[in-house]
Amino acid sequence: MATAILLAVLLGSLMVAAAVLAVHLQRVFAGHPGRALIWFRPVERSIYRALRVDPEHEMGWAQYARAVLSFSLVSALALYALQRLQGALPLNPANLGGVRPDLAFNTAVSFVTNTNWQSYSPELTMSYLTQMSGLAVQNFASAAVGMAVAVALVRGFCRSESRGIGNFWADLVRGTLYVLIPLSLVLAVVLMARGVVQTFDGPAHVKTLSGAAQTIARGPFAGQEAIKELGTNGGGSYNTNSAHPYENPTPFTNLLEIFSLLLIPFAMPFLFGRMLGRMREGIAILAAMLLLLGTAYGISLAAETRTTPALTTAGLRHAANMEGKEQRFSVQEAAIFSDSTTATSTSAVNAMHDSFTAIGGAVPMTLILLGEVAPGGVGTGLYSILLFATLTVFIAGLMVGRTPEFLGKSIGAREVKLATLGVLVMPVGFLVTVGLSSVLHGGLAGPLNAGPHGFSEILYALASTWNNNGSAFAGLTAATNYYDYLLGAAMVLGRFLVILPALGLAGSLAAQKTRPTSQGSMPTASPIFVGLLIGVILLVGALSFFPALALGPLTEALTGRLS
Repeated sequence: MATAILLAVLLGSLMVAAAVLAVHLQRVFAGHPGRALIWFRPVERSIYRALRVDPEHEMGWAQYARAVLSFSLVSALALYALQRLQGALPLNPANLGGVRPDLAFNTAVSFVTNTNWQSYSPELTMSYLTQMSGLAVQNFASAAVGMAVAVALVRGFCRSESRGIGNFWADLVRGTLYVLIPLSLVLAVVLMARGVVQTFDGPAHVKTLSGAAQTIARGPFAGQEAIKELGTNGGGSYNTNSAHPYENPTPFTNLLEIFSLLLIPFAMPFLFGRMLGRMREGIAILAAMLLLLGTAYGISLAAETRTTPALTTAGLRHAANMEGKEQRFSVQEAAIFSDSTTATSTSAVNAMHDSFTAIGGAVPMTLILLGEVAPGGVGTGLYSILLFATLTVFIAGLMVGRTPEFLGKSIGAREVKLATLGVLVMPVGFLVTVGLSSVLHGGLAGPLNAGPHGFSEILYALASTWNNNGSAFAGLTAATNYYDYLLGAAMVLGRFLVILPALGLAGSLAAQKTRPTSQGSMPTASPIFVGLLIGVILLVGALSFFPALALGPLTEALTGRLS
């Protein structure tokens, strides 16, 4: 009962905050952020002058896409160089050397793609300068890119006979200055007040109660923790991520971090409805997201609060699964946190997913594999679910003999091809790389466990990187040349081979003339459409991933074994 009340309060407060934030988002991306943030105006104009761009210039989808790709490429190269040279740069009190090439490549593309996969221990690998000027900067930039692409796609639905879908540079700057930075400043102050560390001092050298010497890593981490959650990034300053008391010290900060990482993703469907001027359409998308996430919460909580085979053998028939979980958080809080982060593109963890029960571990894995649309990452969740919605309209229209039309736009061959490409690129790439990693020596050298559980470790890592989630199942040794380069390639392809079709679809829709709704149009703000949308998402997931899941977590669950 207490857990149900906690979830009701969490989701209820989220809906209110997300609806209010959507009002601000609409003003920001229309170029009118409001008087409260007027002091950012000179900064915005200075950035445009430095970039030599006109924020009023409308870009076609191809030009918008080129801007996204060029910005991401330059960002990745700069972050790679910063890591390689950090040993000779300031703000390095621990005297850490340069990062080796394969790991620097993996980390650069990881943070630029909003994945935040970490094949290293941050406190032992990255200097303060690298963390602040490299990783934290990309936490802002990659989240802003996701929002920009989502807004561009929504403009495609809103506009009629238009070649433009907005200006990427204006969307990028405005999303960062007027949304991510102010929210992060407020959250960082609250986190510092609740015990998250923020200091430029080097590691603390102390003696334990037993007299042994211990080195405790510290750093300017509260600010990074804020954007880590708000931007659905998830890359932590410590190896244990949000299970570390310096990143997530109390149950209050744990709940606050869950709220923060879900806030902007849940605001996006409200923004969708507001920009269209048809709030019921946004509510329909929101309902699909909530139903998927709520179902995941229920299954995870049931799985993790029951005893495991190992505990039953030991005679503990009524004990919850506390293995791999922090004592200051309950089993329920760990399950909710894991589902919230894997339903978004957040790689944060406050417990080890590798230690979950078979079904408890299968749920976050499935949430990732469904394309992270419930509610997905900052921006990425909205444009991903709109790709599914486009396919849903086409399929449903053919089934009932109605015109394939979505929000007054015809869904023809071009639109279906673009939506299909965006939806299926991840399953194809994921299954191919899982197959290779299950037979090649480099892939088989990674798992710690044998049998179905070891296969699940490979499965989770590739699902996480192809879907730009970044969380790890643990148990997999990924800091190798094989996995650094393979997972790096997966992160790049999984990010941009979805963004490009989404932008192409935006351009195609914007060029069309908006038609008035007729009796032949399928209603897309109805419970029936919500059910069809969820059905298509689950159908694509079942057809694509059920065999792989059957060989991993489902086999483990049915056999009652832990490895």
